[in-house]
Amino acid sequence: MRLGSRLLFSAALVLAFLTSWILLPAPISLFLPLGVGAPELSAWLALAGLVLCGLTVAVGGRDRWAGSALVLAGVATVAASAPFVQLPFVVQRFDSTMRAALGDSFLGNLSPDRRAEMRPAPVVVLDLFRGVSIGEARVARGIVFAVPAGVRLTLDVHRPAAAGRYPAVVQIYGGAWQRGAPADDDQYATYLAAHGYTVFGIDYRHAPQWQWSAQIEDVRAALAWVREHAAEYDADPMQMAILGRSSGAQLALVAAYEPRALPVRAVVSYYGPVDLADGYRHPPVPDPLDVRSIEEAFLGGTPDSAAERYRDASPITYVSRAAPPSLLIYGGRDHVVLPRYGAMLDARLREAGATSVFLEIPWAEHAFDRIASGPSGQLSLYYTERFLAWAMGKERRTRNSEPFTSEHRHCSVKGIITAS
Repeated sequence: MRLGSRLLFSAALVLAFLTSWILLPAPISLFLPLGVGAPELSAWLALAGLVLCGLTVAVGGRDRWAGSALVLAGVATVAASAPFVQLPFVVQRFDSTMRAALGDSFLGNLSPDRRAEMRPAPVVVLDLFRGVSIGEARVARGIVFAVPAGVRLTLDVHRPAAAGRYPAVVQIYGGAWQRGAPADDDQYATYLAAHGYTVFGIDYRHAPQWQWSAQIEDVRAALAWVREHAAEYDADPMQMAILGRSSGAQLALVAAYEPRALPVRAVVSYYGPVDLADGYRHPPVPDPLDVRSIEEAFLGGTPDSAAERYRDASPITYVSRAAPPSLLIYGGRDHVVLPRYGAMLDARLREAGATSVFLEIPWAEHAFDRIASGPSGQLSLYYTERFLAWAMGKERRTRNSEPFTSEHRHCSVKGIITAS
């Protein structure tokens, strides 16, 4: 019996360690995957905690090992439940934010069939365990769109299974401007393609070998290529959005906001840097990735020695009323790009008269959508789908036109969580 109690205690200790990263920030890069993953696997951790509690009561006996195991498992279960305790309030806030920015009935122009294609609720309980159903898409890989300075840049295209004419989403991967590939976010691209979009996952040159402004030049080249070749891949060049993650979001925002920008219907930023000089001077604490070294490699110096590059690479520099509608999703516990930068950009956009939606997921770390089935991955997908559907509506505005004001459908808090 004592051996069984000790095994249960060891299992509870491991569970408590894993669950602690829902609350604790990662002090170094080694622990960052735990900080990212623990909140997104919280349903599994809570289930494991309940199982351990039950086993301890049933077979653990009454010695101190069993008692300690029960306490640890109970604490872990409570900690793992934290995202789901917060979830109803988060969804209510997100729905209110969407309605305030986009209109009380912002999806009213969608057909019933189109609505039925989208996710039914912000979080689907079964998907926490079985994963999000991705769907099918036609995929073309390794298409060369530019060869700057002899570097072959390629893109991948994911498009719906049936031929047609679909809105386009240009997807830009993250990776601290130093690594990554167009295929990095394949599942997300496949999901969007299976739900009525043609997705172009694009490449760009990496730092430190290639510093700013090589990256934005590559994004501009990709956007121009997509507009020219859209019809070949069932895409509508007049209905285009840009979506980026982390460093890719910084590129997406600059590409969408800068004065020379090609017109796009919308831009989506997942935890993107906004003001690079401010990010350098006020890094996160703790700072597991060493933000300053990343920015120096990207921009070739500090804000003092390369001030113009920091300004030119900061999306907040280009904010104006002409900016396309923006969806900004950040993690409240992000220790790479602090969520206050999303709030800062949102406030500046709204002050300028542009349309902006800022959503902060309180338990989420940087790169929270890496686990698509987690609560943050599901939430971000749910609201991104609805934002893109609104932005791609036939009556949506174009750059420098008046904001859209026609009737839309209410985004209800009812059905925050559904079982299937």
